[in-house]
Formats: sequence, C-alpha cells, structure tokens
Amino acid sequence: MHPFAKKSFEFFKKNYIKNFSNPRIVDLGSMNVNGTIKDQIDFNSDYTGVDLSEGENVDVVLKDPYKLPFENNSIDIVVSISTFEHMEFFWDAFLEILRILKPNGLFLLNVPSNGPFHRHDTDNWRFYPDAGSTLTNWGKKNGFDPVLLESFTHNYSGREGTSDFVAVFLKDKKFEENYKNRILDSFKDFRNGKTNKTDQIINFKRFTQDQDNWGWKLFYKFNKILEKVKFLKNK
Repeated sequence: MHPFAKKSFEFFKKNYIKNFSNPRIVDLGSMNVNGTIKDQIDFNSDYTGVDLSEGENVDVVLKDPYKLPFENNSIDIVVSISTFEHMEFFWDAFLEILRILKPNGLFLLNVPSNGPFHRHDTDNWRFYPDAGSTLTNWGKKNGFDPVLLESFTHNYSGREGTSDFVAVFLKDKKFEENYKNRILDSFKDFRNGKTNKTDQIINFKRFTQDQDNWGWKLFYKFNKILEKVKFLKNK
C-alpha cells in the first residue's frame, strides 16, 4: 500500500461515506501488505476483505479475481487500493464491481500513476488522468450507467516516489445529486484532476511528477544532444 493510500481513504470517508448508514463494504485486494484501511474504519459498517490468497485481513479468498461472491446490487462501497496494477484484466474487475454495487453505490480506486516495478505476482499497469473516464465508458458499453465523480493524481513528497491516481465512481447516474462534496474541493496538492462538475482538466500538467523536475529535463536534453552528435558522426 502506497503512503498516500491511507490519506486518500480518509478523504473518501470525509466526503462520501457520511452519505451511508452502516454501509456494506468490500475491500478488493485487502491483504495487509505494508498497511490496510481496516484500522481506519471507525464507523459502523459490514466490512469484508477479499484477496487471492489467505493472509492477514482476508475474509474471503477468491478463486477467480474477476468473479466476486456477492449478489447483484448488494454492496454500498467497494474499495481497491494498490491492486488494479497487478490485475491482468482490470477492466473485467471493474464490470464485476459495478455488478455488485447498489445503484447508489461507490467505488474508490487508488492505483499508481508512476513509480517502480513491483510484482504481486505481476505488475502490469500505470494509470494516467483519462483512465477513470475510459473505465466509465467501458461500463456504459457493457450496460451500466456509471459516473466518474472525480479523479486526480496526487503529488508525492519526500521519499514516497509514487504518485497515486485516485478515482471515485458512482454506479448509476440517477443518484448523481446525492453526492455534493468532492475531495478536490479542499485537497489541492494534485495534478490533472477531473470532476463531473466540469469538462476542464483541473491543474493541468503535461508531465508526470517524476518527469517534472530539472534533473529529468536536463537528462532528456543531454540525451537529445548526444543522439544528434552520434547522428552527425555516422553521416
């Protein structure tokens, strides 16, 4: 679990969970690997942690990561932190999440946007600013009507080294007005934010944070010069 993950769940609690009374929560990828959100659930809830193998904080072991053992329209909240990058077909998992969510249910996704290669058992994906909108369109193409309420990429600090992409999805657009607040109303240390309230990218940045510094830019320019010298020598 990335350091910012626990903060993102606190933001989610403050802005969204207050809309529920004793919510039924599924934590997809719940095993305690460098932390878990379980100790942050300080409100009445029905929490179930699911993962692919037995371990600390795992209530249900999945036989198939793309088949969740819950009925249609039965879950209030699904949380998945530092998990989608390890799935081969995360888009199938997204559809399964939509299936089990109640019509007014929410999905909190936290996943790396950059950072080092780290396998559990594989490490397959990084998520850019349009990823949330694309997942929403994938849901619509498969018979659902989800809404991306908001998404953003946080700016890491200190030794974190990874910027997390955070997105909040609502299963059914009919309940869009139930959720007035956004994390981005108060959290400002991010780049390339989106909400359903505007078509504009909020705090647009062309580069990911690990590229947006003088060291990387100097390295890039030096390599361009070096390649030009090699080209001229070989003419």
